[in-house]
Amino acid sequence: MKANCMNDKELLRSCLQGEVEEFRNIVDRYRGKAMAIALNILGNSEDAEDACQEAFIQVYRNLDKFDFQKSFGNWLYSILYKRCLDLIRKRRRFYRFFNKKKREFLDSMGNQNLKPDNKPLLSGDLLQMLNPKERTALCLWANEGYTSEEVASVLKCSSSTARVHLFKARKKIKVLLEKENVSVQDY
Repeated sequence: MKANCMNDKELLRSCLQGEVEEFRNIVDRYRGKAMAIALNILGNSEDAEDACQEAFIQVYRNLDKFDFQKSFGNWLYSILYKRCLDLIRKRRRFYRFFNKKKREFLDSMGNQNLKPDNKPLLSGDLLQMLNPKERTALCLWANEGYTSEEVASVLKCSSSTARVHLFKARKKIKVLLEKENVSVQDY
């Protein structure tokens, strides 16, 4: 049977039976969507590529734990989401350290009265103003057409909580756009 004709679960079963080259077909099927999700969550392609690679490695190592009664895509995206959160935590630790050292340096130089730059919000930065759960919920809903139940499956929360994340994301974006004087009609 050709790989293009095989569904995800058939490919996974083939991998579990020792045909590891079939995993390449799985990666090829999901790489684009996974990268889009990671990019929306993390905001830069280098981190998104790292998160995707780590997620696919974790999926491969844990294929025997996959529940064939569930959606493979949701399983992959929930693993990817966790990898993205890990990278965000690492980034926060770095920025805290960096900002602490920057303050210490500025204090030692006597530049305590420097004002932070108040540049206008660019529309490309809007997603970065959302927390990771809101970004993920919005990305899955808007880009992938996921229902609140499917978003909940990825985020490991109830569907009502997923709807709250989606509502908050849309509301925050609307408020930010209104601050930028962008006309928004019932977003």
